[in-house]
Amino acid sequence: MRNSVRMAILIIIAAGCCAIYLFHDLNGSFDYALPRRATKVIAMVLTGLTIAYATVVFQTITHNRILTPSIMGLDSLYLLLQTVVIFFLGSDHLIVVNKQVNFMISVVAMIVFALLIYQLLFKKGGQSIYFLLLVGIIVGTFFSSISTFFQVLIDPNEFQIVQDRMFASFNNINGDLVWLAVVIVAVLMIYAWRFVKYLDVLSLGRETAINLGVPYDAIVKRMLVLVAVFISISTALVGPITFFGLIVANLSYQFFKTYKHSVLISGAVFMSVIALVGGQWIVERVFTFSTTLSVIINFIGGVYFIYLLLKERKAS
Repeated sequence: MRNSVRMAILIIIAAGCCAIYLFHDLNGSFDYALPRRATKVIAMVLTGLTIAYATVVFQTITHNRILTPSIMGLDSLYLLLQTVVIFFLGSDHLIVVNKQVNFMISVVAMIVFALLIYQLLFKKGGQSIYFLLLVGIIVGTFFSSISTFFQVLIDPNEFQIVQDRMFASFNNINGDLVWLAVVIVAVLMIYAWRFVKYLDVLSLGRETAINLGVPYDAIVKRMLVLVAVFISISTALVGPITFFGLIVANLSYQFFKTYKHSVLISGAVFMSVIALVGGQWIVERVFTFSTTLSVIINFIGGVYFIYLLLKERKAS
């Protein structure tokens, strides 16, 4: 089957999932239910788009298909921010109550952190991308340890609020945040899509890319910044989903079997939409909100991650 046909199948399935989620069992409540469902769908599409793009690009840069951008510690930083704010300021503070303020602070803090790390590591040049990953793992572990320390000391009632921020949720999406994120992501995607053609060459390795005339270091820095921004936006919008990018990126690799990143990224995006929208419909209609979509995704992703590790070990 040609990749164009496969892509068309994914588009039809994704559109079908969105239509079912929007119109199933409305019972005439179009004015009330439909706008709220549409906001959720837009948020899920936006989350799937940012995570899919960021993961495929990150794996291309690192030449490793079992890594995700969360290894840079952005998820841990988000949880630390939420924990520290609630611990010191209380759950009734403006930063906690006002979702727009919380969203902007979280996004700015995560982007500044990523830029600071990149600036320190690439300032003198010649630093390996693997050294960057090592620093990300160490910093992420440090943030997680501090978060756990404050969570032990925090008031039990306020810890419940912190706990809600630890898992991604699409149940209480703020419409204003969604439209703000849509504008930001749309502008960034227009800029980011210009560099997709370079990713096909970057996947061949640093030396080959440089020999073919690609400004490797400059492109990698820009791509890492875009990855950090996209992950920051998705995390601040719905919360952390650790293994989701790993799943959809590797499924896209296996489904399309091509080196063209325009196809791989697009496929991963539509798979993300199918997984998020279809999965949320199952959570609401089958499990009746007894669990959250992020828990299911992290469970499946953890199992899939172990499978990939065993597969890589057997191949080597």
